[in-house]
Amino acid sequence: MLPGRGPNGRAARLARLLGTRTSWTPVGDGEFFCPGCGGDRNYQRLTGQRRFALLGVPVLPRGETGPVVECAACRRHFGTDVLDHPTTTRFSAMLRDAVHTVALAVLAAGGTCSRAALETAAAGVRAAGFEDCTEEQLAALVDAVAADTGRFTGEPCAAGLAIELHEALDPLAPHLAAPGRESILLQGARIALADGPYTPAERDTLATVGAALTICADDVHRLLTAARTPS
Repeated sequence: MLPGRGPNGRAARLARLLGTRTSWTPVGDGEFFCPGCGGDRNYQRLTGQRRFALLGVPVLPRGETGPVVECAACRRHFGTDVLDHPTTTRFSAMLRDAVHTVALAVLAAGGTCSRAALETAAAGVRAAGFEDCTEEQLAALVDAVAADTGRFTGEPCAAGLAIELHEALDPLAPHLAAPGRESILLQGARIALADGPYTPAERDTLATVGAALTICADDVHRLLTAARTPS
């Protein structure tokens, strides 16, 4: 059989004659985490118009397609759900703010008068990205929170602090694996334990942290118990 005369050859010729073409129109742009490149990239949000093509020339509309997200670097197309994933820069900021908020909440629950608790909290906040954080700054912030809410350190987690914890942790939790979520809780536990056993207010605050991180109550209890056991 001569080349191009068989079924495969006829199919190839037909594909060159007839086909479908998509014309893309940009409708937005921004920055996203590209799952193809594995990093932060610019993107265009596109909608498409599909057309039946004859000899490569679009002739008849076949309906709309998309929207899709096109990476400016690799040119791959993705569903718009990729925009729900934070960029690396945004994720780092969310994690930094979460650690800072947890530290303040635990200190406000009863540890701000302890130098050991302040030192532990400041070290954790610096490691998370606030490199200039000092013990004095944290103490001043906790005092400001107490003055603003009219509460005293050592009280159970107040409604305002609980709201702040959820605002900082709720958006972050879906993007963290279980070890990452547990790490944030354990950082709070280390602050609470720096000056002695947990107080009821510290346990209440850490339970709120665990709930915001979608850690079940049994696992919160297990982690808090493990944190106070010398390694």
